[in-house]
Amino acid sequence: MDLLEYYQNQRHLTENYIPRKCQLPPEGDINLYGVRGSGKTAMIFDLLHEEDQDTTLYIDLEDPNLVFHTLTTLSLQQYIDREGITLLVLDHYTEGYLPYFPNVERLIVLSRIALEMKDLTPVELFPLDYEEFLAFESSASQSSGFNHFLRSGTLPLIARSQKTSIQAMKTFLQSSFDDNEKKLLLILAQHHTKHLTTHQIYTFAKEKFKVSKDWLYKTMKRFTQEKLILFIEDRYQKSGKKMLLFDFAFAKYLTLGQPFILQFDTMIALALIKHRIHVQTLGIHGYVTTQYELIIPAPFESEESLWVKSQSKFSIYKKYGIKKVTIVTVANSYEYQIEKLHFEAIPFNEWSVIHDETLFE
Repeated sequence: MDLLEYYQNQRHLTENYIPRKCQLPPEGDINLYGVRGSGKTAMIFDLLHEEDQDTTLYIDLEDPNLVFHTLTTLSLQQYIDREGITLLVLDHYTEGYLPYFPNVERLIVLSRIALEMKDLTPVELFPLDYEEFLAFESSASQSSGFNHFLRSGTLPLIARSQKTSIQAMKTFLQSSFDDNEKKLLLILAQHHTKHLTTHQIYTFAKEKFKVSKDWLYKTMKRFTQEKLILFIEDRYQKSGKKMLLFDFAFAKYLTLGQPFILQFDTMIALALIKHRIHVQTLGIHGYVTTQYELIIPAPFESEESLWVKSQSKFSIYKKYGIKKVTIVTVANSYEYQIEKLHFEAIPFNEWSVIHDETLFE
């Protein structure tokens, strides 16, 4: 009980919190889940600021004080009943930590992977999209904001850090992953955006460090469930899926010499995923939506260059039933038509907003 009293007496502050697009339901039990570093705890601290502290209990299950003091449902229930707790928040929860949850007026459980519990409303929090990042960069112009987005990526703590992006990423890496996970991340970063199978990743990993097949497959499954890594199926290439790390700037930090086109490609893919637009890759030609829109990352290509390439690939577009082609650039805007197929080039900062509006129409 002394430990629970200690937790209740803590005051959790988040300075200059920037509201996120993801909003929590005002009532009911919730499972707020998402990849590590996405901002779940900061969102909850902002919520707790509005709650009655005398009837609120927040517990971080990664607190070292819990290593030798096991938290049980019974001890929680007794404390809740004695102190009149109406809101219980369990942070860094993993499936099976408790056999069942205590009875409380409102329960919020934070986890990296969605919990399979029908009594909890699932709410997924992704890292920042471009618009959210600009809100963090309130004094920045569009051009400097885009450049900072490239350097800092999508993790709120890094975007707001007073350290340089590299220092902040080093801190995130050291604090969020164990030694073998770090080694695996380095392997994944080296093959970022490639079409891979888990077996191929295991083959690459065992060449670099001592690793068991069982550990690697389990870790890859966990990373995939958490969305630390994402796999995108290809429309016509069935051997392996395109593998992406969850943050383009973090992937660049982990590997030397990553070309800008790969970083830009990943920015586009992650934006589509965050806006819940299902896509497949079309080989090296871009991303195809369920509406047969082809989205091509082409940061600096001119209209003339793209028109020539479009002519040479037009038979592929017809074969796969493409109805519209959107070319995402850094700054260029243009449009043209080949036969009845419309091509439009849009700068990334405009394109990302268009897709956000489409999602919430």
